[in-house]
Amino acid sequence: MKTIASIDTATQFCMVIGDPVAHSLSPAIHNAGYTAENLNFVYLACRVTDVQPAIAGMRALSNFRGMSVTIPHKIEVMKHVDEISATDRAIGSINTVINENGRLIGLGTDGPGALKAITDADVATSDKTVLMLGAGGAARAIAFTLARDAGLRKLIILDINETLRNQLTEDLLSGTDVPVLADTLSEATLSTAMKSADIIIHCTPVGMHPETGQSLVPPALFRPEQVVFDIVYTPLETRLIADARAKGLKTISGVEMFINQAVLQFERFTNTTAPIAVMRDIVLEHLSS
Repeated sequence: MKTIASIDTATQFCMVIGDPVAHSLSPAIHNAGYTAENLNFVYLACRVTDVQPAIAGMRALSNFRGMSVTIPHKIEVMKHVDEISATDRAIGSINTVINENGRLIGLGTDGPGALKAITDADVATSDKTVLMLGAGGAARAIAFTLARDAGLRKLIILDINETLRNQLTEDLLSGTDVPVLADTLSEATLSTAMKSADIIIHCTPVGMHPETGQSLVPPALFRPEQVVFDIVYTPLETRLIADARAKGLKTISGVEMFINQAVLQFERFTNTTAPIAVMRDIVLEHLSS
């Protein structure tokens, strides 16, 4: 990592914004990459409750190169950038902002990162039913990516937030060809959905700080041959992942999606090929300690 003595007027900085953000490993993974590639960059984490002034600050600071955006700002941040691709605008959430000389470019790496984690785990998605728990920004990105590129049979979405759930459902039905079913997340709807789900993707904050040790899915609902993907990456083994493994199910840790999306961000921020092995090692080191 760069030392104070090595930071100068040419140093470019990036940061992750969110609320909460104290748990984030983004500074560790990006700074390790900068060090490995000898780049004059530094990466920080900032708790942000109001996106608009944070984005205004980015626009005003010429050395502020890149921003990673996490819960709960992935949808709101879209209102404050200058350019978003048609695909990311249809998805309706972004997790990355790049400062190109005061012009702010928004994009998403969550969806591609999640799909790569699934394919790397040798999980077949063609003609499968996916149950998605949560309908926020990350869920939107993953849902659109899978609906467009994974050959799903059906997508089931459960969330307690009616507005987010209904908006995601409408957007998926109008923008993709995959059948979508959506309902309020409750014990009854979860039990019903689990009976047909082949792949369960958890996209809520449950299981991460301060709700570590908690899970939305009772172990009794698991069926043989199901795959469980929890996008929460800290702790390394969430309660959901531990329960699924105890039932003998294939699991995908959120750390895989986290590494994949961080690699894509790193390369866009720096215009340099990411040192993937270094970035993976630093994440696993932090999560195992």
